[in-house]
Amino acid sequence: MIEHTNPEAVGLSSDRLQRITPWMSRYVEDGKLAGCLTAVTRRGKLVYLEHAGMADSQIGRPVAEDTVFRIYSMTKPIVSAAAMTFFEEGLFQLDDPVARFLPEFSDTPVWVASEGSAMRTDPQTEPMKIWHLLTHTAGLVYGARNDTPVGAMCREKGIDFSNRNEGSLADIVRRLAKIPLRWQPGTRWEYSVATDVLGRLVEVLADKPLDQALQDRIFVPLGMSDTGFQVRPNQLPRFAACYLNRDGALEPDDDSNETSSFARPITVFSGGGGLVSTVGDYLRFAEMIRAKGILGDTRVLGRRTVELMAMNQLPGNSDLAGMGTPVHSETSYEGIGFGLGFSVVLDPATAKAACSTGELAWGGAASTAFWIDHAEDITVVFLTQLRPSSSYPIRRELRSLVYQAIID
Repeated sequence: MIEHTNPEAVGLSSDRLQRITPWMSRYVEDGKLAGCLTAVTRRGKLVYLEHAGMADSQIGRPVAEDTVFRIYSMTKPIVSAAAMTFFEEGLFQLDDPVARFLPEFSDTPVWVASEGSAMRTDPQTEPMKIWHLLTHTAGLVYGARNDTPVGAMCREKGIDFSNRNEGSLADIVRRLAKIPLRWQPGTRWEYSVATDVLGRLVEVLADKPLDQALQDRIFVPLGMSDTGFQVRPNQLPRFAACYLNRDGALEPDDDSNETSSFARPITVFSGGGGLVSTVGDYLRFAEMIRAKGILGDTRVLGRRTVELMAMNQLPGNSDLAGMGTPVHSETSYEGIGFGLGFSVVLDPATAKAACSTGELAWGGAASTAFWIDHAEDITVVFLTQLRPSSSYPIRRELRSLVYQAIID
């Protein structure tokens, strides 16, 4: 765990930080969350770590500092950082075509209209490039999207990276490449399976499965011993149950601890959402990014690489509202751009959020979230297990609670 210090020593109020504790407790007492945990650091020092409620309410096991959580899409920044370690070795450039490494994408067309035998497609006007994968501008979609036949084709062809125990990442990516893109690469921001494809690219660059590549590049160097694609047998007693929001009431997810797909041998390593982790582990990763590539004496990325990742990469410095496909989310699309693996705040006033310009952030499908504020030297990790992730304005409320505690 990151070294602890008194909040006042780094310009935060202990009393005001403690407002987070009853806020978490209210979510639990109101039956909105089974349990949750929040960690806050400033200037590399841990100043707040508290939890409330149950990791598994069916058996009465409380949330603890070592509880193992499904982090879902908080996997994406980790895989993006791993990819950038290969960039630093000169093994690819951001504007390299993806097909240079994954030739199955050489002839992937772009959907235009209609479906079935009447479907019309166009060739790619510019090749899908690696920076498109890192920024979700590759023209890919998630199969749950119902606005065009592309999502339906993904479902029909079984393009499901969350099906963790059958097939392989390489197999699914090859099948994905036979389905038309939803958009011309570089023309639209759409949250998608792009980071799963990026994970396959990492496998090719590393010449080993993604789980081993992440161990070598991220987990072992940072001491993230509880993070991985599979819950090990000795972790099962610490593995949190997941819950669904059913009209405001909590309902246990079918993915119970004993039969969870996370607890069985994994064959599909989803770079878009496959990891489990703990607060201590994820803080180590986030603090490495906050410190611009280094944690203690261990350097994972160079300073300029992290600075590049933290820049808005959307064309014309657009925000997500100007280039994105609207989806239901508690997070604003206005005033928010996207870097290489993270969202990037462009304008806090436009985003209507208590935050800083340049803040990096992302969340997961089970309502987990983190952010890194280089301006204030603050890192926050919030973990819980509730789907869907936009059931309540948790992330916006927590920002207000953290920033109101600054006293310097």
